[in-house]
Formats: sequence, structure tokens, C-alpha cells
Amino acid sequence: MISAPDEREIIAVLTRYATGIDRRDWPLLRACFAEDFIGDYGSFGSWRGPDEITKFMEEVHASVGPTLHRMSNFVIEGEGDHATARSYVDALLMPSTPDGEVHQAAGWYEDEFIRTSDGWKIRRRRFVAVRMT
Repeated sequence: MISAPDEREIIAVLTRYATGIDRRDWPLLRACFAEDFIGDYGSFGSWRGPDEITKFMEEVHASVGPTLHRMSNFVIEGEGDHATARSYVDALLMPSTPDGEVHQAAGWYEDEFIRTSDGWKIRRRRFVAVRMT
């Protein structure tokens, strides 16, 4: 069973992921991922390594205005240096111009975490979309 401190640290990584995107703090975002990261974001694409996913997020968010990535409903299980997490995400992407469109992506993440010398990192991720506008 995962300890309460480990659970809090994993939730903090998920929060830093959302904060990194919303603040456009790309080093903060990159730090959330293990070096052997593999991510499957469904129709958005898939990436290997923290550099690829960070570059994609930087590029895709360059053309939008403010964003709000809200994370909730954390379910974390595991033991030792491995954990899994399922969390809801509701991302609101505002337009960069007054006449632009508002976009929303809602769904959940299925993550595999690994404890590294730098703390918990996302090693594998699958995004399951339930609403895209």
C-alpha cells in the first residue's frame, strides 16, 4: 500500500504538470516526467521522453490564450517505488484573440509513476477523452 506522504507527492507532481502548462513553465512541466516516459494522448498523439512531450505542449499552447488545467479525483495505488494513478482532467483553453474559439478537453489520465532520485515521476501515461470541444 502506498504511504500517505507518497500519495501527496504524486498528487503534487500531477498539480505541477497542470501548473507547468498553465504558466507556460516548460522546465517545470518537463520535470514531471521520467527519462523513459511514454505517453499516449489518443487522437492528440503519442510521445517518448520528457523532451518530446514538453515540446508538443509548448507548441500546441503557443497559439491559445490563458489555460486552466484542473485535476481532481485522484486514485493512487502501489507500493515501494512504483505506483499507479488515475485522475480526472478538465482543460479549458481560452482564445488568444477576442473573436477566437474556446476549447475544452475533459477526461482522465491513467499514469504509472516511478520513484527516482529526484522524486516521483510519470513514467507512462494514457489520456482518455470524454469531451472535446
